[in-house]
Amino acid sequence: MFTGLIQKIGTVKRVSRGEGLVVEIEFEPWAKPLEEGESVAVNGVCLTVAKFNATRFTADVLEETVSRTGIGDLIPGEKVNLERALRAGDSMGGHIVQGHVDCRGMVRAKLPKGRDFQLQIRCGRVLAAQSVLKGSIAVDGVSLTISAIGDDWIGVDLIPTTAAETILGVKKVGDKVNLEGDIVGKYIAKNATKTSGLTEKALQDAGFI
Repeated sequence: MFTGLIQKIGTVKRVSRGEGLVVEIEFEPWAKPLEEGESVAVNGVCLTVAKFNATRFTADVLEETVSRTGIGDLIPGEKVNLERALRAGDSMGGHIVQGHVDCRGMVRAKLPKGRDFQLQIRCGRVLAAQSVLKGSIAVDGVSLTISAIGDDWIGVDLIPTTAAETILGVKKVGDKVNLEGDIVGKYIAKNATKTSGLTEKALQDAGFI
């Protein structure tokens, strides 16, 4: 489990696409070294450390992960958000983030708001319907508060610190991002579907999705 509070910005050093996808990430050392088998969120995607040293680690990537996230599109030299998994006793900031990406979104607008700016992200009707104003969402692993919602998009506001200490500060219109909705919202939506008889297929048949 993660909190969506990014700890470091890493750099992709190698992407291997042999029998399966393997990524190698370089980073500034943590005070407590990595351990084999621990989880690290890379742009919000939970990956398992396979090999590592003080400044690099490699991770094998499932085909399911490749199909649902942007990990497969990474290229050497690209910057990525990094967060180690929450440990017992750690401070719980942000919100509960699983590292299980729901879908890829695309930046539809970047709007200045004084010293801050808003990213509007096209996310599809299902995730938009599960989201609530002032609720939480993880964008490339960053815990953010939803400040606007449309039929198939959400908006999040970024302060200068978040823009500077994550890769979201350089995102532009057309860029893709990994999105993970609030797990609490998902359970509520699922329960509401069970009790009302409303299903995703019914929404699709009616033209809402």
